[in-house]
Amino acid sequence: MTNLQSPWRSDFPILQTQMNGKPLAFLDSGASAQKPQAVIDAMTQVMEQNYSNIHRGLYAVSQKLTEDFENVRSKVAGLIGAPSDKNIVFTRNSTEGINLVAQSWARNNLQKGDEIIITEMEHHANIVPWQILAEQIGVVIKVIPFTHEVTLDLEAFKDLLSDKTKLVGVVEISNALGTINPVEDIIKTCRAFNPEIKVLIDGSQGVVHRKVNVTKMDADFYIFTGHKLYGPSGIGVLYGKYDLLESMPPYQGGGDMIERVSFNGTTYREAPYKFEAGTPAIVEVIGLGAAIDYVQNIGMDKIAAHEAALLNYAMQELQQIEGFTLYGVLDTSKKAGIISFTMDEAHSSDIGMVLNQCGVAVRSGHHCCMPLMSALGIDGTTRASLGLYNNKDDIDAFVAGLKKVQDLFG
Repeated sequence: MTNLQSPWRSDFPILQTQMNGKPLAFLDSGASAQKPQAVIDAMTQVMEQNYSNIHRGLYAVSQKLTEDFENVRSKVAGLIGAPSDKNIVFTRNSTEGINLVAQSWARNNLQKGDEIIITEMEHHANIVPWQILAEQIGVVIKVIPFTHEVTLDLEAFKDLLSDKTKLVGVVEISNALGTINPVEDIIKTCRAFNPEIKVLIDGSQGVVHRKVNVTKMDADFYIFTGHKLYGPSGIGVLYGKYDLLESMPPYQGGGDMIERVSFNGTTYREAPYKFEAGTPAIVEVIGLGAAIDYVQNIGMDKIAAHEAALLNYAMQELQQIEGFTLYGVLDTSKKAGIISFTMDEAHSSDIGMVLNQCGVAVRSGHHCCMPLMSALGIDGTTRASLGLYNNKDDIDAFVAGLKKVQDLFG
C-alpha cells in the first residue's frame, strides 16, 4: 500500500491539537482549509514589522509592502498559468469574483433574451448572481443536467447551445460531490459552436486539488478563493483575459482604482487595478502569496497523488459500512478528495455530531448546493473532504466514527 502518512502534517499547528479529547481528524477542507505555519508567520511578520497602506506611500515600509503585495499577483499568475499579472484581479472571495463578472461584463454586454448556461452542480455563488442579473435585465438561465451516473450530460449541453448563448459558467470540481467536470471539453464545444461565447470556470476546488493552466484551458474567466488553498479568508482571485478586463467598466468606485477625480468626472486606472476600489486586504494577499509558495514548493502533482491514494483507501474502507450511500462518481480517477454520503436511519446532522465526539470534523447539509440536492432527491449529505495534511489515521477515525453511527442508529 502507498504510504498514506502526510509528510506535511506537522506544518499545521492546529493539527497537533485535540477535539473532544481526541486527535483532530480535520475532514472539512472543502469548506475551508487549515493554515500552515508559513502562512501564519508571513501574515504575522507583516503586522509586526512591515505594515502600512500600499501604493502611494513614499516611505520605505510602504514601498516594500507595495512591492511584496504586487509580487503576489505574479505568484497567482504562475500558479494558474496566466500570461501576465495584469490578468489577476484581487477580490474578497470566489463569490465576489463571479458577481464582478455578472455586474461588470455581463450587465454591460447582455440584453433581454440572451442566454446564460450553468450546471446542475453549481454552488449558489454561481447561481444567484445570474438570477439577480436575470431580474435586472431579463437574461435567460439554462441548466445542464447530470446523468444517472451523476456526471454532466454533455449531449444535453450541446442541445442547450443557441445563437442567444452568451456565457457558460461551470464548476471545475463540484464542492458537494468531488466530481471533476470536463471543463476543457466544454470550452472546446463552446468555441466550435460560437467563438464569441464567454466561459467562466469556478475553480474554487479545482486550483486546490490539481494543477491548473488557464491559458491551455482557454477560460475567459477563472475564479478561486484563498481560504481553500491553505491561505487566509477575505482574499480571492478573478482571472480574466486582458482584453475582456480592459473592456469592462469598474464594479465599485472609490480610492486606488482612479487616475483622476473631479466633480466634472473621473478617469479610471487600467485593469486589473480599476476593479480594486479602496484599501485592499493587504495582509491577506501576503498570506495568499505564502500559501502559493507553500503548495508550489511541495508540487501540485505530489499533493494530488497523496490525496488520490487517501481517497482510494477511504473508498475501500467505507464499503464496510452498512446503509452507506455515496453520491457522485465511483471512479476515483474522475473524482477529487470529496466524499458526500448519507446513511440509513441517521440524518446528516446526527452523523456530524457523532463524528464530532470522535474528534472527526466533517460538514453536514446542502453545501450551498440546494438545486443539486433537490435533483438528487435529498435534503443534504454529510461531506468529508481531504487536504494535503490528512493521513491514514484520519480515515480510520472517520470510518470508526461511522461504525459508531451505525451502532447508534442502525
